[in-house]
Amino acid sequence: MGSVKDLTVIKPPEENRAGIGVFRFSDRYSVFDWGEMPDHIPDKGKAIAILGAYFFERAEESGFRTHYLGMEGTGGTLRLKDIKTPLDSMRVRLFNVIRPVLLDDQTYDYSPYRGVDRNFLIPLEVIYRNRLPKGSSVFKRLRNREITPQELGLNSIPEEDTTLSTPFLDVSTKLERIDRYIKWEEAERISGLSRAQIERLKSILRSLNDLISREFAKIGLVNEDGKVEFAVDENGDICIVDVFGTLDECRFTYEGIPVSKEAARIYYRKTEWFEALNRAKERDREHFKEICERQPERLPSDLREAIANLYRYCTNKITGREWFSGVPDIKESISIVRKYT
Repeated sequence: MGSVKDLTVIKPPEENRAGIGVFRFSDRYSVFDWGEMPDHIPDKGKAIAILGAYFFERAEESGFRTHYLGMEGTGGTLRLKDIKTPLDSMRVRLFNVIRPVLLDDQTYDYSPYRGVDRNFLIPLEVIYRNRLPKGSSVFKRLRNREITPQELGLNSIPEEDTTLSTPFLDVSTKLERIDRYIKWEEAERISGLSRAQIERLKSILRSLNDLISREFAKIGLVNEDGKVEFAVDENGDICIVDVFGTLDECRFTYEGIPVSKEAARIYYRKTEWFEALNRAKERDREHFKEICERQPERLPSDLREAIANLYRYCTNKITGREWFSGVPDIKESISIVRKYT
């Protein structure tokens, strides 16, 4: 499936019928498009699976369509209320993945999406941005004039840690070797979606952003930004897929300190590996990993355990159940993260 979760296909999707699969969420993590990093984050897979299930079930209660079928365990496929211990696997509906074609000039041809109107993964990552924290890609795009302050609802170049009065809805490609931010007009064109479907997708994104922000605000966390992925299901309806609202899909902070794998990103930005990685990406965006002169080092053990405890803590508190015992108060974990970030 990818660098952080695995997929078992139970029944593959057909042309106009969804398939069935099982996601297994691992303790692996990835930063900067590198793929699997040398460390694993203990209990991360279970924490993400449980929290992802929680938000799917909340979204369904609000009338949104999702591909979630339930948690997968020895007792079959179950809803969260029916399981006693944390599981790392989730049963989902599967939709056809249509791959854009990489051309000789390193651009992508999305013509395979023409004429397809249902049962496919939308080749976009859709992003909401409530704040512009240090390290946000928005600042580089502003410097490169790829985006304007007016698109963010601002009159001038923002400073770091600016809170936006209205969430900025952003979009990038999903299935390219290195995904790129694009305008909504290009998103509509390459995905084959209608204008009405694009507006529906944005409307769902706003609602999910509100849901996530409310839930995390209850435990003192700020929802700075996050991504959601979608499909068009076999009935032609927009359907939420992958997972959302977790510490992998969102950037949260507690008193200004990152509560997610963003802590690892900040740590690695100070390393020689990160410098070598950027040089490699400048030379070859498709094969940067193969030509990178350095490999990432391991995280300090106390930072790794602090990040693990943040995953455990948020899953316990947001769901209102003690899936993981002996988890320290968030302030203790934050103090360790603060030391490195």
